[in-house]
Amino acid sequence: MSELSITTTQNVNINFTAASVSDRMLAYLLDLLVKLAYATVVWGIFFKSLGLTKYMENLDTWSFAAIVIVLFLPVIFYSLIQESLMEGQTLGKKILKIKVVKIDGYQASFGDYIIRWLFRIIDVNLSWGVIGLITLVVSEKTQRLGDITAGTAVISLKNNISINHTILMDLDQAYVPTYPLVIKLSDNDARIIKETYQNAVAKRDFATLIKLRQKIEQVTGIKNISGNDTDFINTVLKDYNFYTQSM
Repeated sequence: MSELSITTTQNVNINFTAASVSDRMLAYLLDLLVKLAYATVVWGIFFKSLGLTKYMENLDTWSFAAIVIVLFLPVIFYSLIQESLMEGQTLGKKILKIKVVKIDGYQASFGDYIIRWLFRIIDVNLSWGVIGLITLVVSEKTQRLGDITAGTAVISLKNNISINHTILMDLDQAYVPTYPLVIKLSDNDARIIKETYQNAVAKRDFATLIKLRQKIEQVTGIKNISGNDTDFINTVLKDYNFYTQSM
């Protein structure tokens, strides 16, 4: 597995392990099995048990195609739906412990997932996976065309230390949170914020603290009521720990 260095919008380098080609291929095969299972249930059991096969044979080509497309929409939009709902993972990716992230370190958006899904037609479907495999092998960040276009990468979550362990902060039992909207952040966001914050404080880099505060406000909708960037970011991190540890 190769190391993947992601530069955040605050110019802080975060190192991840890029998902291996074998993990990505195996995740794809697992997802393919799920799709085939669905197709088997819908076509082999649903139609035959209800006796709809003969009815379908009497339909014109366009009507037949329309019904098939509607029934197989979950297969067509499988990766798009799952990655959107499961924050960059499908069932196959979840089992293999890999995940889609933005190159800037933040959570990929629905638009990014759409681009990856559209380019899957070129990467996988039309080329029988050859184009996708070639780009994965030659790409420095193990990206297929869809990843390169969307600005995403697939990372491995297989490590001995959970991401949650890197964002933990000591909280008093009587701690009262200030910003409920911090729950809009993901664990990955919180980790990047903490690392950037600690690095900026250590270097007394106030310009980075301002940019970080502005980014937090933009992503979460929180407004800084403390007036101090350092206190605000520290409170955001504590609030995030409070709410996530309480879940």
